Amino acid sequence: MGLAWWMQLEQVDFDADDGRVAAFHEIHRLIDEAGPRMTLRHFTSFIRYSWSGDRAESYLAIEDGEVAGGLVLEFPDYDNTHAAMLRVLAVAPPHRRRGIGDALLQRAIERARAEGRRLLIGESDGAEGEAFAKARGFELGITSARRVLDVGAVDWHALELGRAEAARHATAYVTERWVGPAPKDRLDDMVVLMTTMNEAPFDDLDIEDEVWDVARWRRHEEINKGAGLRTYTMIARHGETGEPAGFTRLLMDPGAGDGWAWQADTAVVGGHRGHRLGTVLKLANLAWFHACEPSVERIVTWNAASNSHMVGINEAMGYRLLDLWYEWQLPV
Repeated sequence: MGLAWWMQLEQVDFDADDGRVAAFHEIHRLIDEAGPRMTLRHFTSFIRYSWSGDRAESYLAIEDGEVAGGLVLEFPDYDNTHAAMLRVLAVAPPHRRRGIGDALLQRAIERARAEGRRLLIGESDGAEGEAFAKARGFELGITSARRVLDVGAVDWHALELGRAEAARHATAYVTERWVGPAPKDRLDDMVVLMTTMNEAPFDDLDIEDEVWDVARWRRHEEINKGAGLRTYTMIARHGETGEPAGFTRLLMDPGAGDGWAWQADTAVVGGHRGHRLGTVLKLANLAWFHACEPSVERIVTWNAASNSHMVGINEAMGYRLLDLWYEWQLPV
């Protein structure tokens, strides 16, 4: 569908303090009313720098001088250079059913082609997003389940008993923890551990393994810090060899004040599986996090619906299903 004559698409100028990013942020906040919402600081960082510093572009649909919708595209540089990631495509409710979503999608397709990308990947939740994607030729790549932990309902005594029981299977390992960016002498460990995340299931999604090195990891942490996020990381190390064996991370935004936090990556290195390290790490990190951040009331996490092992750990901890999210792909 062509661009309507009454509408303009403009690329975001982050150096201009014109309120348009804030207006886009308000539209984005309406996408997901059930889960945590980004602060303006977090959102601005996300759409400007992506999660790890890959190139990103944002476009706004302007109708009668008002921001009616927006688009965020990411162009991976380290890996997956065949794809463009459609991180956000949102239209404000009063402006829907007017062709704005199609115009934004067409801009995304044009930019993907211009960058030599053959695939557009995006996500949605709910029936409306699913209908939009299917009607425009997207195919489902993977279904993710979002779960939420009610921190106030956690039985901390039972959690400690569960951690102690799991730890009996992992006596060859020691744990380390820190808040914020990784210490310099732990950067190589984090590269190994993040690379292990490539072993999580991706079902039919046409993506390659992510490539991590120290520079990329440091950039990722700098972006998180700049977005106002506070990270709690715990790793397991083999006591005899010193090899990094597994890790988990919890993140929260002290500036949000909404009682939400995010359970981020968790992985165990292949040669160290079978010792219940994933359970040990997640339970221990949760207890430490709660002691440090007692105002957090809910923690949200995503897993591929097909990742039965990690889903089982989360459900045993008390995480309960909130909704399903879908990642779609469109050849361009």
